[in-house]
Amino acid sequence: MTGRFPLGPDNIIPFDLRSQLIQHCVYKTNCQHFGFLIGQLAGPSTLGLVGFLMQQSPDVGTALHSLVRYVHLHVRGALISLEEKDNLVFLGYSVYQPEVEATAQLEDGALAIAFNLMRKLCGPTWRPLNIFFTRNTPEHISPYTDFFNAPLNFNADRNGLSFSVKWMKNPVKGADPALKHFLQKQVDQLGSSHDVDFVTQVQRALHSALLAQQGNITHVSALFSMHPRTLSRRLKSCGVSFQELLDQGGYEVTQQLLKNSSMGISQIAATLDYSDASAFTRAFRRWSGMTPANWRKKNEVQQS
Repeated sequence: MTGRFPLGPDNIIPFDLRSQLIQHCVYKTNCQHFGFLIGQLAGPSTLGLVGFLMQQSPDVGTALHSLVRYVHLHVRGALISLEEKDNLVFLGYSVYQPEVEATAQLEDGALAIAFNLMRKLCGPTWRPLNIFFTRNTPEHISPYTDFFNAPLNFNADRNGLSFSVKWMKNPVKGADPALKHFLQKQVDQLGSSHDVDFVTQVQRALHSALLAQQGNITHVSALFSMHPRTLSRRLKSCGVSFQELLDQGGYEVTQQLLKNSSMGISQIAATLDYSDASAFTRAFRRWSGMTPANWRKKNEVQQS
């Protein structure tokens, strides 16, 4: 790759340029886990105001909900999800911006950051139960096993880490309520100056919901505390329908899974909650003009 990496007015590298930079570093160093090494060095301060707000939260659950709510102020091309089920918590990360290079590098780094965040919030005794990667198993796995010291699951349908729900009520050591109140005001001010349009908010929510097999209007509207009809009306006023966003999100998620994992077509179809692989193949052909298998083969050739 050639050229320079222009910075924005706040000296923040845009998401797509950051991915290009990491890919360039991988090429120059021949280190296939370069993004993972970057993530290992990062902690709450990497997230700016949002990270500082998390450290002043009364408990881990409050801190993580703040992360999910405000991460878009710091990261524009990816999202973080948080799910509680059967006494387990899943903290997930996914890139939703299309045509981003070095996706696996970004996601590896994000999981390392998530691990560091949890250690900072919970203390050194915290341990994840499982680590999940959508990427293929790396050629050299020891950097991952040494760092996480937890079961690793590659070719998963989502990126993230799971841990016991008991940690959500764990107090954050050293949290200052007065400082949290001050930081909350600062974050709210920052949010008002970085307003995200409603369609983009729904797109982000849909991306996460699809990976959790909950890509339906009932679930997504509940995330916005709306009735499904109200959500439909809001989207219609913006010139788009929920089904159009659902198709777009399904296509983007499918491309990522085809490109960055070795999951079979049937497994991807099940992840996106299709009744069978043939129904999924028909939908993908409508989106792209080719079958999922042909799309994967074509992109493998282009990357080689």
